[in-house]
Amino acid sequence: MTNSLNSAPMAHCQPWTVAGATLTSRFLQGTARYPSTQVLTDAVRASGAQVLTVGLRRLQPEGGGGDSFWQDIQALGCHILPNTAGCYSAQDAITLAQMAREMVGTNWIKLEVIGDEQTLQPDTAATLQAATVLAREGFAVFAYTTEDLVTAQRLHAAGCAAVMPWAAPIGSGRGPMNPYALEILRRRLSDAVLIVDAGLGRPSHAAQVMEMGFDAVLLNTAVAQSGDPVRMARAFADAVAAGRAACESIPAPVRAQAQASTPAAGMPFAQTA
Repeated sequence: MTNSLNSAPMAHCQPWTVAGATLTSRFLQGTARYPSTQVLTDAVRASGAQVLTVGLRRLQPEGGGGDSFWQDIQALGCHILPNTAGCYSAQDAITLAQMAREMVGTNWIKLEVIGDEQTLQPDTAATLQAATVLAREGFAVFAYTTEDLVTAQRLHAAGCAAVMPWAAPIGSGRGPMNPYALEILRRRLSDAVLIVDAGLGRPSHAAQVMEMGFDAVLLNTAVAQSGDPVRMARAFADAVAAGRAACESIPAPVRAQAQASTPAAGMPFAQTA
């Protein structure tokens, strides 16, 4: 593969399935806070992302060019994942999801129910309540949550298409703050689609969680607010693919002490007849 910005990104790897869709990219991309719609468009093309998350208010044409934005997003040919950003109760999130289904024509919904204004930490109880209702109504729920194992198990049991634990608070860019908990999530929910959402700041963070075995990552600020969003989008796409490849390749075990890679005695290479 080549590193040219005009070539197909490394993120296109072995196909995987979520909510009935087969994808080759494991990088889900947000669409907010970009310097311009053109930069957003170029970044999406550079990343090879096939799923874009969009706030419902940005799809509304009145007062802000929402119609033009929506046309630009549609032209990219990606799956649209509307989100319930800004909701602080289960009922508000349910109502917004129902509106999104009518406006966008998809049963996919990124469920966010915020519990704290400063940290933007999700209200896990309200999230579970809303997820249960929406799943019963036929939505493919992508549920944003913390790294808490019990909450993730309950969301999966409620029928969520994907459970999306954070790595760190939204927009913080701190990377995985509790990798131990994330590793447990992946191990215990081996049959669930798990997507790390929020808090990733650098491509190395994305590679780290992909090496753990997560199915994909979803991020926005780390690309949109970087000095060069297009180049950064490509960097994240390559990191996602590298992390996934490392996971599938089964890394060598970690050892408690040194072990020489070259034998101290004997022949280092097998001889052939």
